[in-house]
Amino acid sequence: MQSKIKMPPKRKLVVYTSMCCDYFHYGHMNIIKRSAQYGNLIIGLMTDQAITSYKRVPMLTYQKRKEVVENIKSVWKVVPQQSLDYTANLRRYKPDIVTNGDDWREGPLRETRQKVIDVLKEWGGKLIEFPYTKGISSTKIITEVKKEGTTTDECLCKLRTLINCHPIVRVLEAHNGLSGLVVEKAKFGDREFHAIWESSLTDSASKGKPDIELVDFTSRIQRINEILEVTTKPMIVDGDTGGTAEHFTYMVKTLERLGVSAVIIEDKKFPKINSLLEGAKHIQEDEEVFCNKIRAGKKAQLTNEFMVIARIESLIMGKPVIHAIRRAVCYIGAGADAIMIHSKDKLPDKILEFSREYQKLKKKVPLVEIGRAH
Repeated sequence: MQSKIKMPPKRKLVVYTSMCCDYFHYGHMNIIKRSAQYGNLIIGLMTDQAITSYKRVPMLTYQKRKEVVENIKSVWKVVPQQSLDYTANLRRYKPDIVTNGDDWREGPLRETRQKVIDVLKEWGGKLIEFPYTKGISSTKIITEVKKEGTTTDECLCKLRTLINCHPIVRVLEAHNGLSGLVVEKAKFGDREFHAIWESSLTDSASKGKPDIELVDFTSRIQRINEILEVTTKPMIVDGDTGGTAEHFTYMVKTLERLGVSAVIIEDKKFPKINSLLEGAKHIQEDEEVFCNKIRAGKKAQLTNEFMVIARIESLIMGKPVIHAIRRAVCYIGAGADAIMIHSKDKLPDKILEFSREYQKLKKKVPLVEIGRAH
């Protein structure tokens, strides 16, 4: 009796498709189902950094999006895609097929599409495109969601996400709801402002008062709430000197509770005078006193998301760059989440020199620089 020889099972094709899945909808499900019909489906899930390289900051973190996608029955594997360029993942997994909606034939992803085609030729892979699912769009969904506003928790953590995802974060000042909407909606081509700076100077000026910490903090809270009510972008509050360490702890707790992402305090003695005022005599706070204020603020916050930013006024007072660098080292050691450097010179030479020296430091935090228009 002749026995039958069992042939090995035919290898299933490997299929690769890239997605953001920030707001998962039936358009995503449609592509997943159709793609999985061709073989084992790998989802190249865009990281937060990859998404923000060509569009907004995702509403959901990579880990949250991954938990959703990897629990879909049709998905074989979920892997991070670190950039808009598919090349690294394609060469790593060598899929037989790449799938995508046909809407990327035009617009900003057109070059990405062509690169996918070119890379697939290296091993004979092919691209399959499905008709775009009409009537649904993540961008439209998120636009509608943003009209409803955002929660304090969502707003609080956005600044750190932006800093982690963007090489440069652009911030514009606001002092009321209307100017806050300007920051929210202003666009220059594909560029926009990422965050709002709630300015002590313009808040004081709008009340006809000098910028000498004359406007009380309770009044500032009212303005901050006005802006937060009509915007969704993270906010940085100009906290002047922060007052005493005891006052600053109260400021931190209040701002964190409101959903503000960060507070900046400057190392001047209370009451400060505006840094750009001609002929003003500025007095810099004792280094250790300011460090203690930073420590008190960091100890007072309840989350890891809130940021305390230390603003160095050495250059405003005509002191050398090395003086500002020494202060930066001390403030970072005290727990500052970022360093701000400021100069009133018309030329950027001192700021650039500080930046070069700052990059040499072993321990660094994000650097904030103030742009002055002339």
